[in-house]
Amino acid sequence: MLSLLIVLAIVAALAFWAVGIYNGLVTARNAFKNAFAQIDVQLQRRFDLIPNLVETAKGYLAHERETLEAVIAARGAAVSGLAAAKASPGDPGAMAELAASQGMLNGALGRLLAVAEAYPDLKANQNMMQLTEELTSTENKVAFARQAFNDSVMAYNNRREVFPSSVVAGMFNFPPAALLEIPEDKAEVREAPKVQF
Repeated sequence: MLSLLIVLAIVAALAFWAVGIYNGLVTARNAFKNAFAQIDVQLQRRFDLIPNLVETAKGYLAHERETLEAVIAARGAAVSGLAAAKASPGDPGAMAELAASQGMLNGALGRLLAVAEAYPDLKANQNMMQLTEELTSTENKVAFARQAFNDSVMAYNNRREVFPSSVVAGMFNFPPAALLEIPEDKAEVREAPKVQF
């Protein structure tokens, strides 16, 4: 009888231990998904600012239609990249697609803002100054949100890779999560578009 109680106590202790590890993995996974939701909020804000920026610039940049269209096309690709990433935060393919589409958008915005430098009336336009200031602020918020997401992903991946959590993670199929990284060969993407007026 005593040995049965000891065996039951050991089984109960192991069950509580496994449940604790499982709950820790779920908590870490939810933390990085929440961190991605913050990226989503900031990117949506950025996407909402871009059409206003283009509309403001359109009247001044009549001869730069190609640049304006490139920004709109890049915004569309970035919105699609965000939708794919939102459906599966942490998925390596989705994170790569999001990073690439954001890189295209950053490049197009950089070209627009570089072209806008050549138009003094546009630089002095109150709407343009306000929009570029908001865009700069949003870029900073995106960078902070990306950092928080990557920190959460790292904490989750560490938790799922260390022993004994790795055993529970393998049993319950907790896949690794991917960071939202900017590729090394995309140096221009690493910097926010310059919006100095």
